[in-house]
Amino acid sequence: MAIRKLLLLLKPIDLYPFLETDGVSLTKNHQVLQYLESRCKVHRDAINFCQEILNKKPVEWKPISRNDLSHPIRDVDMVITVGGDGTLLHASHFVDDSVPVLGVNSDPTQAQEVEELSDQFDASRSTGHLCAATVENFEQVLDDILFGRVVPSKVSRISVKLNSEPLLSHALNDILISHPCPAAVSKFSFKIKNDDGHVSPKTVNCRSSGLRVCTAAGSTAAMLSAGGFVMPMLSPDLQFMVREPISPGSTLAQMHSSFKPDQTMDVKWFSDYGAIYIDGCQVNYNVQLGDTIEISSDAPVLNVFLSQGFTQIRSRY
Repeated sequence: MAIRKLLLLLKPIDLYPFLETDGVSLTKNHQVLQYLESRCKVHRDAINFCQEILNKKPVEWKPISRNDLSHPIRDVDMVITVGGDGTLLHASHFVDDSVPVLGVNSDPTQAQEVEELSDQFDASRSTGHLCAATVENFEQVLDDILFGRVVPSKVSRISVKLNSEPLLSHALNDILISHPCPAAVSKFSFKIKNDDGHVSPKTVNCRSSGLRVCTAAGSTAAMLSAGGFVMPMLSPDLQFMVREPISPGSTLAQMHSSFKPDQTMDVKWFSDYGAIYIDGCQVNYNVQLGDTIEISSDAPVLNVFLSQGFTQIRSRY
């Protein structure tokens, strides 16, 4: 398919509006201010650079801030996100499998800066796991796409049904089901069911701080931090983990595992309140006592351009 019409989705340039109130800085640390001002400048320069490159190509494009995106993205041949993984994740909630996505990491972490400032604060910038380009290689990556030398990878997403009704958003990284108060106990049960109707031997009852389910793309994020395992990037399987189970007894081995594309995880919620968080906290749905939640990979894949080295490294796990 020829790519002629593009949407440039931008992380907001004013990254840290909370730093000032009525012109007065809210932080006294000069190094922190210098670091944040540097981040804003680097991001702004990256946006300008990408726009200059696009102006040289035989394509029609328009920019939009991710904060202004509120409707499904249609009538474009590709979306280019400029920011980090968060901006690409945001875009993924507005595209189906017909529109490929290219992520540009506008502000990569600088190892030397992190080391120099480690005694002061965390100077990490953007990781950009899902971003195939930076300003260093953007034009080359774009040319490879426009001339058909590379194709997007098909990355699995999570489908969620609440009381048999499909939720509008599909998770690219993960979902978290928990009580909205982190100090409260989440009570629920789950079982794994095959598409042919066969159900796992028994229902697993849980009292914990919630349930996380991730895709292969999300297995290097919160799931890995919690002790999960890295999955091959193009795996269609889903990994799940019951967070901090209380007295699991003989069911301990069933608190962390994975399930296949022809399987569904059925969850019953037994707390008064709860929420389903999709790819972080921005997209969430309320659940209540007695609700049922169905989780599967039966969602449109995301066609995303990934760096070749990243997919090769991930395939070794």
